[in-house]
Amino acid sequence: MKQVNQASNAILEIQDLKVQFAIKQKGGWPWTPPAQLKAVDGVSIKLYEGETLGVVGESGCGKSTFARAIIGLVKSCAGSIVWMGQDLTSHSESELRAVRQDIQMIFQDPLASLNPRMTVGDIIAEPLQTFFPQLSKTEVRAKVKLMMDKVGLLPNVINRYPHEFSGGQCQRIGIARALILEPKLVICDEPVSALDVSIQAQVVNLLKSLQKEMGLSLIFIAHDLSVVKHISDRVLVMYLGNEVELATSDELFSNPKHPYTHALMSAVPLPDPDKERNKTIALLPGDLPSPINPPSGCVFRTRCPQAQPQCSELKPQLTGDDSHQVACLLVE
Repeated sequence: MKQVNQASNAILEIQDLKVQFAIKQKGGWPWTPPAQLKAVDGVSIKLYEGETLGVVGESGCGKSTFARAIIGLVKSCAGSIVWMGQDLTSHSESELRAVRQDIQMIFQDPLASLNPRMTVGDIIAEPLQTFFPQLSKTEVRAKVKLMMDKVGLLPNVINRYPHEFSGGQCQRIGIARALILEPKLVICDEPVSALDVSIQAQVVNLLKSLQKEMGLSLIFIAHDLSVVKHISDRVLVMYLGNEVELATSDELFSNPKHPYTHALMSAVPLPDPDKERNKTIALLPGDLPSPINPPSGCVFRTRCPQAQPQCSELKPQLTGDDSHQVACLLVE
């Protein structure tokens, strides 16, 4: 695991970010105000140059919404997103368009994120044509072939269509498209969850290699904690739109403090058959509460095996040092 210089200024600083969606209530009157679904409810993080921040949590905890809010695909309703000293939440559409050259995204479904009517060469070249219309066709084609070589695609497939490729190859096309502008930050929204295990390892290793070569910072969202451990410098654990634990990868996996993180860790398969057979899985009671009506105080208290009466009254905040922070009244 590489050492990230946190003494330098953060390239991305998010403070108390909130994203809500208006949901029309069934059976309500036409004048009944819509309910507010709290997809992201007060997340604050810093990301440093060359760092990989892993984001984990079960489905519905707000990981993808958090990522899409950073790049501007969904609007935040509160908080700030400061990129290289600029607050993106106050930017107009045209100003955000210029920033998107430095912030790119890799999506979860490799085939669905590619236009089926465009060739591989046109898909990868599209960002170049958008941001650098002055480039000639020869220059664009040369840059596309160079990027295809970097991600492990043969130049002779440049005129083929996405349906002619496997899932892993389609994801390489998506990676090439995201990196063709040489961005500073790439947001990876579960980029390996739709791939076979062997292909997952290839894509993760490719991302690590390209990160080192191009000096990228990554936000890596995933369900598979073993993948997150392999690629991340720090890991943010989210639950119901809230941050519950933030720590370096080594610290989090060796010493998880939040009860929710303990439950996630216990579900990770172990390579040793004997240990896997004898381990105890911390099953959480009930289902994820509705983000329209989250529990008061600590949002995890309705499923927490250690919940106390005070947990329903006070909402915990992240506390600790730079290597490990946790939002839990019992840990505090």
